[in-house]
Amino acid sequence: MNDITRAIPHRPPFLFVDEIVQERPDGLIARRTFRAEDFFYAGHYPGNPITPGVILCEAAFQTAAVFLVRKLIAQGHSAQGLTPVLSRIGEAKFKRMVKPGDTVEIEVTEKETVQKFHFLRGVLRKDGKPVLALEFALALLPTGEES
Repeated sequence: MNDITRAIPHRPPFLFVDEIVQERPDGLIARRTFRAEDFFYAGHYPGNPITPGVILCEAAFQTAAVFLVRKLIAQGHSAQGLTPVLSRIGEAKFKRMVKPGDTVEIEVTEKETVQKFHFLRGVLRKDGKPVLALEFALALLPTGEES
């Protein structure tokens, strides 16, 4: 987890990436196991806990932020003082539910970069089957800057 918390500012209870599984030049694969004690299950839904879709999306965004920071560092740039900011979400398709105890694989792939905006695709899988597919854009902005 140290690699993850060095790369992005997110911390528990709002950190949804447990480990990096594979890194590629165009993306990253990470993993997250959802635990019964995760804060959101208390109200979503009592007696039938389901991981909120927005949390699944956030796992993809955080994985993408880790990828972008690691890419910057590999290119010899500093990521110090940069904050990952979501700028677009599109084409989110939810295929399966994620429950406490489920482990999901989070794959992000960079499609293109236009100025400071990085356009990516995310696919989350549980037991090899798609849970969520979405398109989104992130910007890495200096802390305090608005997009």
